[in-house]
Amino acid sequence: MNAGRIRNIGIIAHVDHGKTTLVDAMLRQSGVFRENENVIERVMDCNDLERERGITIFSKNASLFYRDYKINIVDTPGHADFGGEVERILRMVDGVLLLVDACDGPMPQTRFVLKKSLELNLKPVVVINKIDRAEARPEHVLNEIFDLFIQLNANDEQLDFPVVYTSAKQGIAMFDIKEGGRDIQPLFDAIIKYTPPPSGDAQLPFQMLVTTIDYNNYLGRIAIGKIANGKVKTGEQITIVRKDGTVESARILKLLGYRGLKQVEIDEAIHGDITAIAGLKDIDIGDTITDISYPAALPYTKIDEPTISINLLVNTSPFAGKDGRYVTSRQLRERLLKELKGNVSLRMEETEGGDTFKLCGRGELHLGILIETMRREGYEFQVSKPEVILKEKDGVIMEPMEWLIIDVEEGFAGKLIEKLGQRKGEIKNMSPLDTGIVRLEYIIPTRGLMGLRTELMTETRGTGIMHHSFHVYAPYRGEISYRLNGVLIAMENGISTTYALNNLQERGRLFLEAGTPLYEGMIIGENAKGSDMVVNPCKEKKLTNVRAAGADETIHLTPPFKMSLEQALEYIEDDELVEITPKCIRLRKKFLSASKRKRKEREAIQVK
Repeated sequence: MNAGRIRNIGIIAHVDHGKTTLVDAMLRQSGVFRENENVIERVMDCNDLERERGITIFSKNASLFYRDYKINIVDTPGHADFGGEVERILRMVDGVLLLVDACDGPMPQTRFVLKKSLELNLKPVVVINKIDRAEARPEHVLNEIFDLFIQLNANDEQLDFPVVYTSAKQGIAMFDIKEGGRDIQPLFDAIIKYTPPPSGDAQLPFQMLVTTIDYNNYLGRIAIGKIANGKVKTGEQITIVRKDGTVESARILKLLGYRGLKQVEIDEAIHGDITAIAGLKDIDIGDTITDISYPAALPYTKIDEPTISINLLVNTSPFAGKDGRYVTSRQLRERLLKELKGNVSLRMEETEGGDTFKLCGRGELHLGILIETMRREGYEFQVSKPEVILKEKDGVIMEPMEWLIIDVEEGFAGKLIEKLGQRKGEIKNMSPLDTGIVRLEYIIPTRGLMGLRTELMTETRGTGIMHHSFHVYAPYRGEISYRLNGVLIAMENGISTTYALNNLQERGRLFLEAGTPLYEGMIIGENAKGSDMVVNPCKEKKLTNVRAAGADETIHLTPPFKMSLEQALEYIEDDELVEITPKCIRLRKKFLSASKRKRKEREAIQVK
């Protein structure tokens, strides 16, 4: 394969705009799958969490042949919290497909990924997807995209972008929306025509920057990246130049190329191709693999810094160790160190005691996915309330700000504007989107987003849609009040009863049903008032000699409010923790004893 016949393309878009479905159509129509092969939808989303949530979390590679060209495709995440995946993957491609929904138009993540690709001078091909939707407005969306390019200071060449209209679900593409489409071929033609072939020189010594790490039970760690210069063969002696500057010699055991979604063994790889190399022990993202005679490192992409932190602690509740297989600080530390090698946006700090780990990430979802993954692997631990990471610049405290877009019905807009004002949000634009729908654009502190999604669902009766991405660091905007209600706290160990919960549900909203094991200090519900209340959810009805037939059968408990992991993280306050086990998510106070909590409150008042 000549390097001039290779096209490396990244697919970037906002979440749920149809990236993975478009890749499905491209793979199917390029002949990657056999005619009788059973292929699931969203074949690139191979992770359980990705399929459950319907979002791409990890970037993935695929390859297809069209005519006599090889097209390497990289599917990138669409959620802002996984922007670190996008930032390093863009170094591996020579052009991007900017996918935009024909109804929604450019969203916060569209702005983020486009800004990154323009900074790297990548040639974009704009793909307006979902043109088959009844509410599609492709002409307006194209104007919005052009305005966005201008806002991001695109040069004249970048502003002259080609446009392809697609319906990924139907597997069609076209250059003119009036002509209609039959297949995805116009998109392939646009990629070949407008995406430049890979740069580099075949005559120079071999160099490859490791952009992604894969793992195989038989081959161990597999380094994936685009070959910048030269070529490489199986069995060759090479040099690994680490990020810290140290140099180490190694041998290539196997070379792997991509055919569709599969890695296949190859004998040789040339510059410009995306290749996987097996047999390099302890290889890491950002390392450079070079010819043994030319140990020179390639520049590594700067990843934006984390904006949110949480403390991950060893579980100390009375139920510790009942569900999880991995519960000790040593096991947690080993798992987190393993995660740091592949999760480039994550940072970790250890405390002196060794039983608390401070994790810094790009957002609640970024950290929540890691927590959920560890939980499913059998780990058991506790996490604290997320906190934003503040910086000091010229003596001024700076905090992260987010670009927020909310689509709501007109009747709910006034109430929502009031709520966002309380959260220190600054409105930038308010425009009608469709009949009865208004789009609100805000710049709001990252702190102001905590708990906002749940509040939005409540205020708009489940109809509001919000998206956000990191915008900039700005001066601190003052205190924000989050939860106005106190909580109901269990006063003793035991099992909750229908009789007790029936009396307590008048006090507020319950988080559990009858028959749930409890311990002292566990949070069982939300108090209707602003203060915390210690209650006895294990109280049983006193037995008497007087028989009341069927009296207990008339008790009807309101269904409890079951929180997801992200909702639990948003809900808790500074003096509370989320206990996470493979089977349960519980809320608890940091100090389980009521007397100890009172003592700490008195100490805090004296300090003030």
